[in-house]
Amino acid sequence: MIKNYFKIAFRGFWKHKLFTFINIIGLSIGISASLVIYLIVHYDLSFDKFHKDSDRIYRVVSNFSFQGNPSYTPGVCGPLAEAIKSQATGVELTAPLFTLTPDVFIAGKKNIPTRFKAQDKIVLADQAYFKIFNYVWLAGSSTNALDAPNHVVLTSERAKLYFPSLSYDQMIGKTVTYDTIKTTVTGIVQTITENTDFAFHDFISFSTGTANKDLADQLGLKEWENTNSASEVFIKLSPTASAANVEKQLNTILKKSSPPRPELKGSTHAFSLEPLGNIHFSEKYGTFDFSSSANKTTLYGLLVIGAFLLLLGCINFVNLTTAQATQRAKEIGIRKTMGSSRMQLVIQFLSETFFITLFAVIISMLLAPLILKLFADFIAPGIKADFIHQPNIILFLIALTIIVSFLSGFYPALMLSGYKPVLVLKNQAQSNSNKTRNAWLRKSLTVSQFVIAQFFIMATVLVSKQIYYALHKDLGFKKDAIIFIQSPWKTRNMDRNITLLNKLRSIPQVEMISIGGAPPSSGNTNTTAAVYMDGKKEIRTGVELKSGDENFIKLYKIKLLAGRNIKKSDTSRAFLINYKYAQILGFKNPNDALGKQIIKFNGDHKMKIVGVVADFYERSLQSPINPLAILFGKDTYQTGTFHIALKPQTDGGNEWKKAIATMRKQYKEIYPDDDFDYHFYDESIAKFYAGEQHTATLLNWATGLSIFISCLGLLGLAIYTTNQRTKEIGVRKVLGASVTQIVTLLSSELVWLILLAFILVTPIAWYAMNKWIQTYADRTPISWWIFAASGAGMLIAAVFTSSFQTVKAAIANPVKSLRSE
Repeated sequence: MIKNYFKIAFRGFWKHKLFTFINIIGLSIGISASLVIYLIVHYDLSFDKFHKDSDRIYRVVSNFSFQGNPSYTPGVCGPLAEAIKSQATGVELTAPLFTLTPDVFIAGKKNIPTRFKAQDKIVLADQAYFKIFNYVWLAGSSTNALDAPNHVVLTSERAKLYFPSLSYDQMIGKTVTYDTIKTTVTGIVQTITENTDFAFHDFISFSTGTANKDLADQLGLKEWENTNSASEVFIKLSPTASAANVEKQLNTILKKSSPPRPELKGSTHAFSLEPLGNIHFSEKYGTFDFSSSANKTTLYGLLVIGAFLLLLGCINFVNLTTAQATQRAKEIGIRKTMGSSRMQLVIQFLSETFFITLFAVIISMLLAPLILKLFADFIAPGIKADFIHQPNIILFLIALTIIVSFLSGFYPALMLSGYKPVLVLKNQAQSNSNKTRNAWLRKSLTVSQFVIAQFFIMATVLVSKQIYYALHKDLGFKKDAIIFIQSPWKTRNMDRNITLLNKLRSIPQVEMISIGGAPPSSGNTNTTAAVYMDGKKEIRTGVELKSGDENFIKLYKIKLLAGRNIKKSDTSRAFLINYKYAQILGFKNPNDALGKQIIKFNGDHKMKIVGVVADFYERSLQSPINPLAILFGKDTYQTGTFHIALKPQTDGGNEWKKAIATMRKQYKEIYPDDDFDYHFYDESIAKFYAGEQHTATLLNWATGLSIFISCLGLLGLAIYTTNQRTKEIGVRKVLGASVTQIVTLLSSELVWLILLAFILVTPIAWYAMNKWIQTYADRTPISWWIFAASGAGMLIAAVFTSSFQTVKAAIANPVKSLRSE
């Protein structure tokens, strides 16, 4: 019987090659999208699931609020870990971490060390870290390797880099120097191969930092008043402990060890516990600097896109199968007359659907690596379609094949197997009610396809419009033809920076240069407390700081609304503020703020307002404009960020290239042991919207594929409809109907279905788009033309697709269509 099913299925596929092709292509696109999305989602959801008791592991994080403005950091106070060990109950293990970026020196031949510059993924840690997180020990003691100062544990990958010719046992006792700290290798652990955010490779004993007073002071390891994002603490709770109770204890410890200060009235600081499973998706606190975090909302959006594309392929199958139902009516009648049960017929039709789905799955397996390569720019490199070593992918495809076969084939199988042999053998395959019901089903499914396709079009247009708005909006400063360079923080000093500043200024292609801190808009923020006395009323505000010399606002063309620019003599005495801050202080006219005194600024300093600048965006458009101050600080020259405005270059010229080469040479003269690195500022601004640009790319593909699948199904239905109405078209032509009238007749139903889909999708799309656009503090309006253009675009695409068949039918010779069979 199975062999017979094969024969009949392949005979039917060959007889209806076009419809079979449409079904396979539609399903393969949907399955390919689902497979790739599964790989992405599975990859991100698998991070750090392999650790034992992962549900009891938490990261302690810090929450700040300053005058109602919240901020979040994964960092905690340096002494917190020891306080938890001695004062908190319900905590089984506590592991402090402090991330470092030192130069690493390995003893070489002839006493010339091998140097590895500014290495990341190096941490101070204690033995509790290896008790909380799962590592396989290859050499050394797994119980006390990090108990003493100046000890280090290496991962196998890093150990082979440092000591390539030694075995793991021979590496024990070797010396590794981090900047000036000499350590002894006491253990080697296997490099983690599973998906993890904990990709550290050098673990220096935490007591190395606490035992060295200078290092402890430099890192703030003993300061309750200092919160450094590099200082993190992980805990493992006891099996019966409550996270809420432990969190309450931590905040009690904080209040006891660091009581609120009067000058910080209106500010709050609290600890909270973040589950290990949330770290990879942490938007507030972030992952480690070298890890790429994921966004759960984006993952859910991808799942929706995959489900929609798969649904479109299934809808095509149901539409085309039910449309062809009458062509198999006699076959069904004969089979029933010969004794076939309805269940046997259902199994036969489901098996045919299974074969088509199986073909589509095989095509998808071939396409998946190509799709991953196509999106390699914003898909994690660890995501691979490895069908041999990832059995979960095979299980997913098996489940997907069964589900898609059932969704696509169940209704057609029930409908076809329900024909009565007496009627079908008398050429009455369906009653009028059945015809009407099936026609309405096809129309409903077709409308659903157009709803999905138009939703994608509308979303794509809006996302693209917002990205264009963000990249072309006047942000309040100049961003083109500007590059910035940073001097190395370890070896920089004021004299060197001033020397380099003068050298860079002498380059002919440099129009203007400024030295200071971060550019006007950046991911780095520095906020301080400020108090202004308005009569008897205190106005306490959190103020963001920008540091720069007198050329800072000139170079970035930040508009001065009132007063004068800053100058060197203003250090610690006077500054500029933005218009937003002036408004908060109660000054609608910028001139009214001039000369006013901020009585407490960045501690107990008193600062005078000497100028007010126009507002500009300190971060992306998703963030509101905050109160801001620009000052010439004591450390402006020490900070060492060089902002360089370049003169325009000629068309096809290479003046900028030559200027950058000169900058590199001059930089190496001042800092010979450090790498020269530069960034064009407009490219840095564009990175703020990398996520949105990736979303736009995915939506473009989803839109294109949804339109393609919908039009494929539409073409199939148009072919079927015109074939069914061949004689009607012939009669109409004989009676004088023109080609235009016939095309209009055949297309009118399609137009009404698209208009119905447009009416249904518009409020849904507006609601979803409005929710998304609200995440931006400054956003483009949701214009009416987005919906009109999307509907018109879908209508044109659909009519154009169906016209291939409708025009062909309209211009056919009526003599052939009316000829008796």
